[in-house]
Amino acid sequence: MTSLPTSKMAPFFGWCVVAATFVLAIFGWGVGFYGPPIYLQMVVQRTGWSVALVSTAVTLHFLVGAAVVANLPRLYRLMGIPVVTVTGAVLLAVGVVGWSIAGQPWHLFAAALLSGTGWVAMGAAAVNAIIAPWFVRNRPAALSMAYNGASVGGVIFSPLWVMLIGSSGFAQAAIIVGISMVTTVAALSVLAFSKSPDVLGQSPDGAQSDQVVPLTAQAIAAPVPFCSLWRDRRFITLAAGMAAGLFAQIGLLAHLFSIMVPVFGSQTAGLLMGGATVSAIVGRTGIGWLMPISADRRLIASASYCVQIIGSLILLATGGQNAAVMAVGVLLFGLGIGNATSLPPLIAQVEFDRADVSRVVPLIVALSQATYALAPALFGIARTVCDPAVFILAVAIQFLAVTAFLYGRQRRLRAITRNAFHS
Repeated sequence: MTSLPTSKMAPFFGWCVVAATFVLAIFGWGVGFYGPPIYLQMVVQRTGWSVALVSTAVTLHFLVGAAVVANLPRLYRLMGIPVVTVTGAVLLAVGVVGWSIAGQPWHLFAAALLSGTGWVAMGAAAVNAIIAPWFVRNRPAALSMAYNGASVGGVIFSPLWVMLIGSSGFAQAAIIVGISMVTTVAALSVLAFSKSPDVLGQSPDGAQSDQVVPLTAQAIAAPVPFCSLWRDRRFITLAAGMAAGLFAQIGLLAHLFSIMVPVFGSQTAGLLMGGATVSAIVGRTGIGWLMPISADRRLIASASYCVQIIGSLILLATGGQNAAVMAVGVLLFGLGIGNATSLPPLIAQVEFDRADVSRVVPLIVALSQATYALAPALFGIARTVCDPAVFILAVAIQFLAVTAFLYGRQRRLRAITRNAFHS
């Protein structure tokens, strides 16, 4: 009889989990996503191995991560989120140290297996899994705040890696970052990730148990057997849209800096890339906080990609001749960078049964990661034709992403209407 007043008086712990997940994302993306391009350059300089060889290790890092992230729900059930998260941080730290001391190519590939396995436990699917139990109606805002840690990770760690490596060497820098990361993640796991709404006697969004109302679309959605998921149009179009959007985005970003250097110079081009990251935070936060609960999230995702398409077309139209207009194009493209990661899990939230979401999100993230691992290489081939070809390719692939989202939207609306009529 005394537990109910206590739960009413206790502050809602979900926003503490969001803050902890924000820090987790800083390390996850800063070390596991933005780090590999820097590791590549450092390994090539230290060993004299070919760029092609070391690039293959980077690709392996992302591909093995795709295989692991698809199995995250099973790992969470077996070991729990705190243990999986700390284990991921340890594997990532050991893997990066392996990158820094590799003396033979097989050492490098072994390190890539470890780092790729570890970082996905701190990546997009992990962030969604940690946040999901705490939020239903406020999940867009909560996820946008947590995922912003990914962008901040790029802002912090890209220059931090260069500074630490320059002052202490690659191996020492990897040890410093690794120890800091594992210590921080272990503390977050004990203080935040080990908690759940049930343990604390709280309900999602901080509501009282009798006030919790599921999202309308989620209440209508029926569970989908795993074998049928791969034939489900909602899943196929969602996975295709996310994969295509991230492929275009990461492929273009991999080459955008070097394309801008002749126009702006290295320093200004770097600042402009930072501006794209800030733009990504603005775009993700704005949608997360302002999107109505009843909004069609596929339509919003399509609109976000359309803004990026406009940015790409502006960059294509300038032909490298107008610096001010190019800056506008980069910032418009940046507005959608964060939404490419945060909106697909939010679409899954309203289109699938709650139990299915924990399977759907890791699968679409895994498929996207396996796809975008090849993006820099394909865009590099396009660039051998001419620099504008990368913008044309980005627009074409983003158009495919918009098409996939809109096609799934039509089917979704018919299915929801039909189910609502028969219920």
